[in-house]
Amino acid sequence: MRVALGVAGGIAAYKAVLVARSLMERGHQVRVVPTAASLNFVGAATWEAITGRPATAAVFESVERVEHVALGRWADVVAVVPATADLLARAVHGRADDLLTSTLLTASGPVVMAPAMHTEMWLHPATVANVALLRERGVSVIEPASGRLTGADSGPGRLPDPEDLVVAIEALDPTVARPLAGRKVAISLGGTREPLDPVRFLGNRSSGRQGFALAAAARRMGADVTVVAGSIEAHPPRGLPLVRVGSAVEMREAMLAASADADVAIMAAAVADFRPVSVGAHKIKKTDGVSAPTIELVQNPDILAELVELSGPSQVVIGFAAETGDASGSALEHARAKARRKGADLLVFNDVAAAEVFGSGDNSVVFLDRDGGTVGAAAGSKADVAAAVLAAACDLLGE
Repeated sequence: MRVALGVAGGIAAYKAVLVARSLMERGHQVRVVPTAASLNFVGAATWEAITGRPATAAVFESVERVEHVALGRWADVVAVVPATADLLARAVHGRADDLLTSTLLTASGPVVMAPAMHTEMWLHPATVANVALLRERGVSVIEPASGRLTGADSGPGRLPDPEDLVVAIEALDPTVARPLAGRKVAISLGGTREPLDPVRFLGNRSSGRQGFALAAAARRMGADVTVVAGSIEAHPPRGLPLVRVGSAVEMREAMLAASADADVAIMAAAVADFRPVSVGAHKIKKTDGVSAPTIELVQNPDILAELVELSGPSQVVIGFAAETGDASGSALEHARAKARRKGADLLVFNDVAAAEVFGSGDNSVVFLDRDGGTVGAAAGSKADVAAAVLAAACDLLGE
């Protein structure tokens, strides 16, 4: 993908450096188009070193290449990170007084803007009206985050994390096939927490990273994605519909609702197999000389098996199995048995004893069919694994 990365003159311009570098690392071509004001924050030498391409704000440089027109035609996507209140206003009025605004006027592909400014500027009626008009014209305007701004100020107006911005830019890539366009995908992720008392719970080490990678991949492929999230450590991608739950019972209710009209249901969550029979109304106290209390457990509902039972002939159900080996069999043998019990269209197995998986950026999985047979594998970053899982889902859908 060819990205014209516009950078307006705000303190958040330093985050655009991380966006440019990440896009380059992902194999995209990037041409940075700074405004003159932004060069007070990040110099042209930085942009040129990262991208290997010239970075100029002036219309009258390289006139022979007619760059004020050529850049908009060259770019598959034009992204402005950050977009200041001034830049938004100039874009609304069709100004063409520098290379960036000229590029916006000649852009032939999608345009995305990530505003960043002080809260008062973001909430000012003029900015609100400008954003509304840009969206009406088809520009994707990303809502800013809330948090620390320049100086001691804090509030809405903070530029979102660079990782989220890269995902948003890639989601507009017109060169990528959208095999899941018009499809709905429901994904559960994270761990469940089964309360013991008002303070303690039974839980697990799932971070939610693999599930969020699946959600991002599904969005890039054009799907309408809903996520049911338990306890998580990972940062959710901005703009992702999120249903937050705590226990396995809550996750069951939310996932059954989310998957009712979904084309693909993915149970990537690490759901606790058991929960306490009763939950203490008060914190369980430790008393000297008294043995620890015995906690009676009961089985939690099998959400994946229920999704399979309720699935229609055209719905694809995918489960995950994090296993370890023991005296009764290897991790893979346990996963094969689980695949036969659950009956999902695809079971994604990973051996969590073989390497650090929880919280890691990498994963290695084996794909099993409902009979426990191996039908594929994937390894690498969790984004790579997510892409392989979604590709398998497309095959099962017949896309």
